[in-house]
Amino acid sequence: MDTLRPGPRLRLRLRKPTETRRPVQSRSHIWIPWAVIGLWVALVALAVPFAGKLGGATTDQQVDYLPASAQSTQVARILDGMPGGGTTDLVLVYQRAGGLTAADRTVAQDRAAALDRQLDLVGPAPRTIAGKDGRTLMIPVSVAQSAGDGKKVVDDVRTQVAQDRHDGLTVRVGGSGALAADMDNTYGSIDGLLLVVTVAVVAVLLIATYRSPLLWLLPLVCTGVAAVAAMAVAYLLTRLSGLTVNTMSSAVMTVLVFGAGTDYALLLIARYREELHTTEHTYQAMLHALRRTGPAVATSAGTVVAGLTVLLLADMNSTRAIGPTGAVGVLCALAAMTTLLPAVLVLLGRRMFWPLVPDYGTRPAARHGMYHRIGALVTRRRVVTLVTGLVVLGALALGTLNLSGRLRQEDAFTQRPESVTAMQELAAAFPGQSSQPITVLAHAPDARSVAAEARSTPGVAEVTTGRSARGWTELGVTAVGQPESPAETATIERLRTTLGDRGLVGGESAQRIDTDDTTGRDQTVVIPLVLAAVFLLLALLLRSLVAPLVLLGAVVVVWVAALGLGGLVFGPLFGFVGNDPSLPQLSFVFLVALGVDYGIFLLHRMREERAVLPALTATGGVIASAGVVLAATFSVLTVLPLVSMVELGFVIAVGVLLDTFLVRSFLVPAAALLLGRRLWWPGRESAPAPAPSEQPAGRRNGNMRRGDDRGLGFGTGRSDEAGAGRPRERKA
Repeated sequence: MDTLRPGPRLRLRLRKPTETRRPVQSRSHIWIPWAVIGLWVALVALAVPFAGKLGGATTDQQVDYLPASAQSTQVARILDGMPGGGTTDLVLVYQRAGGLTAADRTVAQDRAAALDRQLDLVGPAPRTIAGKDGRTLMIPVSVAQSAGDGKKVVDDVRTQVAQDRHDGLTVRVGGSGALAADMDNTYGSIDGLLLVVTVAVVAVLLIATYRSPLLWLLPLVCTGVAAVAAMAVAYLLTRLSGLTVNTMSSAVMTVLVFGAGTDYALLLIARYREELHTTEHTYQAMLHALRRTGPAVATSAGTVVAGLTVLLLADMNSTRAIGPTGAVGVLCALAAMTTLLPAVLVLLGRRMFWPLVPDYGTRPAARHGMYHRIGALVTRRRVVTLVTGLVVLGALALGTLNLSGRLRQEDAFTQRPESVTAMQELAAAFPGQSSQPITVLAHAPDARSVAAEARSTPGVAEVTTGRSARGWTELGVTAVGQPESPAETATIERLRTTLGDRGLVGGESAQRIDTDDTTGRDQTVVIPLVLAAVFLLLALLLRSLVAPLVLLGAVVVVWVAALGLGGLVFGPLFGFVGNDPSLPQLSFVFLVALGVDYGIFLLHRMREERAVLPALTATGGVIASAGVVLAATFSVLTVLPLVSMVELGFVIAVGVLLDTFLVRSFLVPAAALLLGRRLWWPGRESAPAPAPSEQPAGRRNGNMRRGDDRGLGFGTGRSDEAGAGRPRERKA
């Protein structure tokens, strides 16, 4: 009679349709993850030797940043071809607080004579020039390029003049050559510091996010692998295409790899954890997770790559280099996070999530946290939320009025080096004369007339004649006013206007002017094209013209607000005097390209859920974690000793945080609710209805409120309230 009992068979018939997937997993699939890992191991083995050479291939000379058409670039190239090559211009500054003594002047004169004997100098013999204060004298020196590398020359001169310091006499080496050497030393310390701090920050955030002793290691290792691959590819680009890569582009690439790569890992792992509850086999669960997150992650990477690729149209070599190197970093991060990380996760199985193991057949923990409450608030007060958020961002944007002028080279350091101190002492002792020469190249037959016109140009204090070779004659022009001051800038502009085609005006100050002019032109080209490229990608993914406009409008407002916040703190709190001219352009590219990422994840989930509230509830936590990680990685730039790096890192980090916690959490959901199905115009209002086993919990349980959006078919929805009492993740 026992065989007639309806027991198990009856229970099987009466069970509600299960939501889990039990596909048959072929054992032949097991080789795929191993093959992927083996391929990456071989790739890293090939990449390591090239990655280590990237630091030696970077250049941080100001003249290398400029296009070949700039006058200062032409001057530098012509000087390199003259006897002795280019010059390393130095100024030795002797100073005694109580006034120079006769012995001090003798020491300085002896040093000038010694340098004339020991170094291959260009121009007249060094001479001492006393300041009117009686406490300072200077010795201008121009060392030929044939004497050796500029940095080595500066180090040697500093070693020699150190012997002259005695009984309160200070001796410092300044000038453009010393400033370039100090800048080079600063750049040389960046790579190692940046990598160590970035890895430490990402590790701490991953541990805090996953609260697992093992899981946090996987994204970190995979991003490290991606970073090695990116550095190798970037080095090969410099060798094969002649790309000018500087330390800033290399640093930004490193930050992008770790920031973007960790973001992609967070999104993939979050969806993989969801799939493990409904899919028995890890291989199949990973396939479902990749299918669900793949389009959004790929489009996210595509927007960043598209925005960075537009930088190839910039005239500034330094700006152009950030484009391909950054794009390489993002693509390597995408490749590693969508192939290597999934392969490792599949092989290690569910135990990697210990102590919160997502068991098959159970339900995830109820998702009624902060973002569910935020979504409910936005649903009730959508107009108030949108207006309040825009007012806050608009108020921050007013801070852009406080952004100071161009950052001078002597103000480019967070900690003042010896060369900057020497220049400041010269400015106080020689207030009416520049210590940084302006170089004018005249055609040899016109040299005398050009020199005469230069002397008669307002703002010119002195003109000296130097070398002649290859049909050119070098003239040294001393301007009234300090280096990079408005007076000196006006003098350079007048010289270029007066001389016309008969002379070329170059030198350090002229390079800064050309940099500003070129950067201004680049901004008018790059910014509109970045917007157009990102808009097209968003329109293709979201199949809408309105939704991309909403996202782009939001990130543009965030960009202005982040710049405004920088204007409020750079001077008053950080003590910075000026802003890097490339700050608006670079911060715009990164905030637009990176900022739309989280909008993509949110709106992509809205299409899947067919509602705002479930999408915000499902993605809010992971987007917040990703935003914090990305902001933290860019904030690493603020520990570097260069003002331009600090400013760029601060603006991008603040912009990402504003985008994550204000725009994605409040403004975009509020705008989506107000627009309703018009958000998806001209496409359909939502994606096709999912299969029964894939429907959102709220829709399965009848909790989806279709009428909350005025009957537009784009409801707010509620997550699975009934799920609160069901089994959750197993805690081992």
